[in-house]
Amino acid sequence: MASSSQKGIVITIPVLVLSVSAAAIFLFFLLSSLSSSPCTCPPSIPDSTFTTTAAVVTGGTVVAEVVDRRISVSRDDIEWVKDQIRANGLHMQDNVLRKGINPRTRAQQLEDLNNFKGISHYEGSEANNHTALPCPGELLVEEHHSNYGEPWAGGRDVFEFLAESSLLTANSHVLEIGCGTLRVGLHFIRYLKPEHFHCLERDELSLMAAFRYELPSQGLLHKRPLIVRGEDMDFAKFGSDVMYDLIYASAVFLHMPDKLVWVGLERLVSRLKPYDGRIFVSHNIKFCSRLGGDECSKRLGSLGIEYLGKHTHDSLLFNHYEIWFEFRRSKA
Repeated sequence: MASSSQKGIVITIPVLVLSVSAAAIFLFFLLSSLSSSPCTCPPSIPDSTFTTTAAVVTGGTVVAEVVDRRISVSRDDIEWVKDQIRANGLHMQDNVLRKGINPRTRAQQLEDLNNFKGISHYEGSEANNHTALPCPGELLVEEHHSNYGEPWAGGRDVFEFLAESSLLTANSHVLEIGCGTLRVGLHFIRYLKPEHFHCLERDELSLMAAFRYELPSQGLLHKRPLIVRGEDMDFAKFGSDVMYDLIYASAVFLHMPDKLVWVGLERLVSRLKPYDGRIFVSHNIKFCSRLGGDECSKRLGSLGIEYLGKHTHDSLLFNHYEIWFEFRRSKA
């Protein structure tokens, strides 16, 4: 019977103990070095925050910078501000004369400004040498904030609804028909990249308020919005190379002849991004409904415009809601 020999590797106990000890020491130093190294990971962000992360070079080092792109306030935001009011024991008071505070109407403030200037001011020939962009007193006391049928703060409500409904980003292009004194437009200008907000406005005093007070006082001159004085829905000065993500008219079509509104829509549809771009019109669409349901849809369809529906949006600060009608370009 043939016999087979078996060969094996024999490890003595001392060698085994020495190997295990060496491995343990190596693992200890490895873990120590990892724990002592600084973490270069970006900070964690709560899931409820809408953020983007941008790489910024600082002193030769790439640092992750978190950019908050939220538009509307959150429930947590509202609870936070309520908590601050409660924590400070605050209650609304009558705005009367008190130490250091002298309440005045805008008319009184304008009279004081014209008569007494500021507490410290230049006189004589020096009066015009130190102000880079002199602003009329009527604008400085913000008389134009009372030009609307609702509080100035309502402009933020409009911005939030339109920006979120249209899924806007900072790179989007927006056209407002009738931006007035920029009650809404200021928020778009601040949110969008420079030169991405366009507006057609006919009222000269409103434009003066926009250029000479609102943009400078809000630190937005560097955003270079394209604001054009004009009427009759003439958009020639905006060029032909921009495709808009959002075109909106807030309480403007109410004051136009129906025929002119249709002229404007015909001129604008080719400037709106197909399918994803949006047109929003506030209050009502009588320019269309007066034609009758079938004729209205037919007229829109002939322009390549599709009606998507009616929306309402509540104000954050006062008892009010906006009504908006949504359209899109249905043909490429």
